[in-house]
Amino acid sequence: MSELLEWKQRWYNVVEKIRIVANDAEQDLLVKELSSLTTPRVLGFVNSFAMNSMVKNQAFYHALYGADVILRDGSGMSMLMTRLMVNKGLNMNGTDFIPKLLDAYRGRRVAFWGTEEPYLSQAAAKAKAEYGVNMVSVHHGFDPEQTYVELALQHQPELIVLGMGMPKQEKIAEMVRATNLPVLIVCGGAIIDFMGNKVKRAPKWVRKIGFEWVYRLMLEPKRLYKRYVLGNPIFIYRLMRMHRAEVISSKMPVSNKS
Repeated sequence: MSELLEWKQRWYNVVEKIRIVANDAEQDLLVKELSSLTTPRVLGFVNSFAMNSMVKNQAFYHALYGADVILRDGSGMSMLMTRLMVNKGLNMNGTDFIPKLLDAYRGRRVAFWGTEEPYLSQAAAKAKAEYGVNMVSVHHGFDPEQTYVELALQHQPELIVLGMGMPKQEKIAEMVRATNLPVLIVCGGAIIDFMGNKVKRAPKWVRKIGFEWVYRLMLEPKRLYKRYVLGNPIFIYRLMRMHRAEVISSKMPVSNKS
Protein backbone atom coordinates (compact mmCIF):
# COMPACT_ATOMS: atom_id res chain seq x y z
CA MET A 1 0.00 0.00 0.00
CA SER A 2 1.28 3.45 -0.85
CA GLU A 3 2.18 5.79 1.95
CA LEU A 4 -0.87 7.47 3.49
CA LEU A 5 -1.49 11.15 2.92
CA GLU A 6 -0.48 13.11 6.00
CA TRP A 7 -3.98 14.37 6.75
CA LYS A 8 -5.38 10.84 6.55
CA GLN A 9 -2.76 9.55 8.95
CA ARG A 10 -3.70 12.34 11.37
CA TRP A 11 -7.35 11.36 11.12
CA TYR A 12 -6.58 7.69 11.74
CA ASN A 13 -4.36 8.55 14.70
CA VAL A 14 -7.03 10.69 16.36
CA VAL A 15 -9.83 8.17 15.76
CA GLU A 16 -7.62 5.46 17.25
CA LYS A 17 -7.07 7.52 20.39
CA ILE A 18 -10.74 8.34 21.04
CA ARG A 19 -11.86 6.97 24.40
CA ILE A 20 -14.88 4.77 23.73
CA VAL A 21 -17.60 5.11 26.36
CA ALA A 22 -20.07 2.29 25.77
CA ASN A 23 -22.80 3.08 28.30
CA ASP A 24 -23.84 5.23 31.25
CA ALA A 25 -21.94 3.05 33.72
CA GLU A 26 -18.70 3.61 31.82
CA GLN A 27 -19.46 7.32 31.69
CA ASP A 28 -19.79 7.38 35.48
CA LEU A 29 -16.46 5.58 35.81
CA LEU A 30 -14.82 8.16 33.53
CA VAL A 31 -16.20 10.99 35.67
CA LYS A 32 -14.75 9.30 38.76
CA GLU A 33 -11.40 8.82 37.02
CA LEU A 34 -11.21 12.46 35.91
CA SER A 35 -12.14 13.80 39.33
CA SER A 36 -9.48 11.82 41.21
CA LEU A 37 -6.25 13.19 39.81
CA THR A 38 -2.76 13.54 41.25
CA THR A 39 -1.17 14.62 37.94
CA PRO A 40 -2.28 17.10 35.25
CA ARG A 41 -4.57 15.74 32.55
CA VAL A 42 -6.18 17.28 29.48
CA LEU A 43 -9.65 16.33 28.27
CA GLY A 44 -10.42 17.11 24.63
CA PHE A 45 -13.41 16.63 22.37
CA VAL A 46 -13.19 15.85 18.67
CA ASN A 47 -15.87 16.77 16.15
CA SER A 48 -16.00 17.27 12.38
CA PHE A 49 -14.72 20.84 12.71
CA ALA A 50 -11.70 19.60 14.66
CA MET A 51 -11.00 16.96 12.02
CA ASN A 52 -11.15 19.55 9.25
CA SER A 53 -8.98 21.96 11.22
CA MET A 54 -6.16 19.49 11.77
CA VAL A 55 -5.74 18.91 8.02
CA LYS A 56 -3.76 22.13 7.58
CA ASN A 57 -2.97 23.06 11.17
CA GLN A 58 -0.21 20.77 12.39
CA ALA A 59 0.17 22.54 15.74
CA PHE A 60 -3.52 22.06 16.47
CA TYR A 61 -3.30 18.38 15.54
CA HIS A 62 -0.40 17.82 17.93
CA ALA A 63 -2.18 19.67 20.75
CA LEU A 64 -5.44 17.75 20.30
CA TYR A 65 -3.76 14.39 19.77
CA GLY A 66 -1.62 15.07 22.82
CA ALA A 67 -4.68 15.29 25.11
CA ASP A 68 -4.79 12.55 27.73
CA VAL A 69 -8.43 11.72 26.99
CA ILE A 70 -10.25 12.43 23.72
CA LEU A 71 -14.01 11.95 23.41
CA ARG A 72 -16.23 11.69 20.34
CA ASP A 73 -18.54 14.66 19.79
CA GLY A 74 -21.27 14.78 17.18
CA SER A 75 -22.94 12.99 14.31
CA GLY A 76 -20.07 13.66 11.90
CA MET A 77 -17.69 11.59 14.00
CA SER A 78 -20.35 8.91 14.30
CA MET A 79 -20.50 8.70 10.49
CA LEU A 80 -16.71 8.53 10.22
CA MET A 81 -16.33 5.79 12.80
CA THR A 82 -19.21 3.82 11.30
CA ARG A 83 -17.50 3.95 7.90
CA LEU A 84 -14.27 2.71 9.45
CA MET A 85 -16.18 0.00 11.34
CA VAL A 86 -14.71 1.26 14.59
CA ASN A 87 -16.75 1.01 17.79
CA LYS A 88 -18.12 4.53 18.34
CA GLY A 89 -19.82 4.22 21.74
CA LEU A 90 -21.90 7.05 23.15
CA ASN A 91 -21.91 10.57 21.78
CA MET A 92 -19.85 12.37 24.44
CA ASN A 93 -20.39 16.03 23.58
CA GLY A 94 -18.92 18.45 26.08
CA THR A 95 -22.12 20.41 26.67
CA ASP A 96 -23.67 17.34 28.29
CA PHE A 97 -20.56 15.80 29.84
CA ILE A 98 -18.85 18.82 31.41
CA PRO A 99 -21.74 19.51 33.84
CA LYS A 100 -21.26 15.96 35.16
CA LEU A 101 -17.62 16.83 35.85
CA LEU A 102 -18.62 20.06 37.58
CA ASP A 103 -20.93 18.09 39.85
CA ALA A 104 -18.04 15.74 40.67
CA TYR A 105 -15.90 18.75 41.61
CA ARG A 106 -18.47 20.08 44.09
CA GLY A 107 -16.73 22.11 46.81
CA ARG A 108 -13.42 22.13 44.93
CA ARG A 109 -11.38 24.83 43.19
CA VAL A 110 -12.58 25.59 39.65
CA ALA A 111 -11.60 28.12 36.97
CA PHE A 112 -13.66 29.32 33.99
CA TRP A 113 -11.59 30.93 31.23
CA GLY A 114 -13.29 31.96 28.03
CA THR A 115 -16.01 33.90 26.21
CA GLU A 116 -16.89 37.49 27.24
CA GLU A 117 -18.98 39.42 29.72
CA PRO A 118 -21.70 39.28 30.89
CA TYR A 119 -21.91 35.64 29.79
CA LEU A 120 -18.74 34.60 31.59
CA SER A 121 -19.90 35.87 34.98
CA GLN A 122 -23.36 34.41 34.41
CA ALA A 123 -21.85 31.01 33.64
CA ALA A 124 -19.60 31.16 36.71
CA ALA A 125 -22.55 32.09 38.92
CA LYS A 126 -24.58 29.20 37.52
CA ALA A 127 -21.76 26.73 38.13
CA LYS A 128 -21.43 27.94 41.72
CA ALA A 129 -25.18 27.83 42.38
CA GLU A 130 -25.97 24.51 40.69
CA TYR A 131 -22.81 22.51 41.34
CA GLY A 132 -21.43 24.11 44.50
CA VAL A 133 -17.94 24.61 43.09
CA ASN A 134 -15.43 27.08 44.54
CA MET A 135 -14.88 29.44 41.61
CA VAL A 136 -11.32 30.71 42.17
CA SER A 137 -10.64 32.26 38.74
CA VAL A 138 -12.94 33.77 36.09
CA HIS A 139 -11.25 35.32 33.07
CA HIS A 140 -12.25 36.18 29.49
CA GLY A 141 -10.77 34.26 26.59
CA PHE A 142 -8.97 36.96 24.62
CA ASP A 143 -5.59 37.31 26.33
CA PRO A 144 -2.31 35.76 25.09
CA GLU A 145 -1.84 32.08 25.95
CA GLN A 146 0.83 32.75 28.61
CA THR A 147 -1.72 34.75 30.65
CA TYR A 148 -3.63 31.57 31.44
CA VAL A 149 -0.51 29.71 32.49
CA GLU A 150 0.15 32.49 34.98
CA LEU A 151 -3.46 32.32 36.21
CA ALA A 152 -3.09 28.59 36.76
CA LEU A 153 0.08 29.06 38.80
CA GLN A 154 -1.50 31.87 40.81
CA HIS A 155 -4.86 30.25 41.65
CA GLN A 156 -4.00 26.53 41.34
CA PRO A 157 -7.50 25.31 40.44
CA GLU A 158 -8.31 21.61 40.45
CA LEU A 159 -10.51 21.91 37.38
CA ILE A 160 -10.11 24.39 34.51
CA VAL A 161 -12.84 24.76 31.89
CA LEU A 162 -11.63 26.50 28.74
CA GLY A 163 -14.26 28.09 26.50
CA MET A 164 -12.22 29.80 23.80
CA GLY A 165 -12.87 27.55 20.84
CA MET A 166 -10.41 25.63 18.71
CA PRO A 167 -7.43 25.82 18.35
CA LYS A 168 -6.57 28.32 21.09
CA GLN A 169 -7.96 26.29 23.98
CA GLU A 170 -6.05 23.16 22.98
CA LYS A 171 -2.78 25.12 22.90
CA ILE A 172 -3.46 26.64 26.32
CA ALA A 173 -4.35 23.23 27.75
CA GLU A 174 -1.02 21.90 26.51
CA MET A 175 0.84 24.79 28.12
CA VAL A 176 -0.98 24.57 31.47
CA ARG A 177 -0.39 20.82 31.67
CA ALA A 178 3.34 21.51 31.39
CA THR A 179 3.20 23.28 34.78
CA ASN A 180 2.63 19.85 36.39
CA LEU A 181 -0.14 21.17 38.60
CA PRO A 182 -2.58 18.36 39.58
CA VAL A 183 -5.43 19.80 37.52
CA LEU A 184 -7.96 18.58 34.96
CA ILE A 185 -7.97 20.94 31.98
CA VAL A 186 -11.11 20.65 29.84
CA CYS A 187 -11.26 22.01 26.30
CA GLY A 188 -14.90 22.99 26.56
CA GLY A 189 -15.66 24.91 23.37
CA ALA A 190 -19.04 26.62 23.71
CA ILE A 191 -19.89 25.25 27.18
CA ILE A 192 -19.38 28.61 28.94
CA ASP A 193 -21.53 30.33 26.31
CA PHE A 194 -24.30 27.80 26.91
CA MET A 195 -24.08 28.08 30.68
CA GLY A 196 -23.99 31.88 30.47
CA ASN A 197 -27.10 32.03 28.24
CA LYS A 198 -25.25 33.53 25.29
CA VAL A 199 -26.31 30.60 23.12
CA LYS A 200 -29.42 28.45 23.51
CA ARG A 201 -29.24 24.68 23.18
CA ALA A 202 -31.35 22.86 20.65
CA PRO A 203 -34.43 20.99 21.90
CA LYS A 204 -33.71 17.44 23.06
CA TRP A 205 -35.41 15.85 20.06
CA VAL A 206 -33.16 17.83 17.71
CA ARG A 207 -30.08 16.73 19.63
CA LYS A 208 -31.26 13.13 19.62
CA ILE A 209 -31.36 12.95 15.82
CA GLY A 210 -27.96 14.61 15.50
CA PHE A 211 -29.11 17.94 14.09
CA GLU A 212 -28.00 20.31 16.84
CA TRP A 213 -25.52 21.83 14.38
CA VAL A 214 -28.45 22.92 12.17
CA TYR A 215 -30.09 24.63 15.13
CA ARG A 216 -26.86 26.44 16.02
CA LEU A 217 -26.39 27.50 12.41
CA MET A 218 -29.87 29.05 12.41
CA LEU A 219 -29.03 31.02 15.56
CA GLU A 220 -25.56 32.15 14.44
CA PRO A 221 -25.49 31.95 10.63
CA LYS A 222 -22.71 34.50 10.11
CA ARG A 223 -20.30 33.00 12.64
CA LEU A 224 -20.96 29.36 11.82
CA TYR A 225 -21.45 29.54 8.05
CA LYS A 226 -17.87 28.56 7.25
CA ARG A 227 -17.81 25.79 9.87
CA TYR A 228 -21.00 24.06 8.77
CA VAL A 229 -22.16 25.16 5.31
CA LEU A 230 -18.67 24.97 3.84
CA GLY A 231 -17.04 22.62 6.35
CA ASN A 232 -19.58 19.80 6.44
CA PRO A 233 -19.39 18.95 2.70
CA ILE A 234 -15.58 19.03 2.91
CA PHE A 235 -15.71 16.69 5.91
CA ILE A 236 -18.01 14.29 4.05
CA TYR A 237 -15.69 14.34 1.01
CA ARG A 238 -12.71 13.48 3.19
CA LEU A 239 -14.71 10.87 5.10
CA MET A 240 -15.48 9.07 1.83
CA ARG A 241 -11.75 8.85 1.13
CA MET A 242 -11.16 6.87 4.33
CA HIS A 243 -11.00 3.08 3.98
CA ARG A 244 -11.27 0.06 6.26
CA ALA A 245 -8.17 -1.50 4.69
CA GLU A 246 -6.12 1.47 5.83
CA VAL A 247 -7.58 1.10 9.32
CA ILE A 248 -6.33 -2.46 9.49
CA SER A 249 -2.90 -1.50 8.18
CA SER A 250 -2.73 1.27 10.79
CA LYS A 251 -3.51 -1.34 13.49
CA MET A 252 -6.59 0.52 14.70
CA PRO A 253 -9.21 -1.32 16.80
CA VAL A 254 -11.83 -2.64 14.39
CA SER A 255 -15.26 -3.94 15.39
CA ASN A 256 -16.58 -7.35 14.37
CA LYS A 257 -19.31 -5.70 12.34
CA SER A 258 -19.29 -6.98 8.79
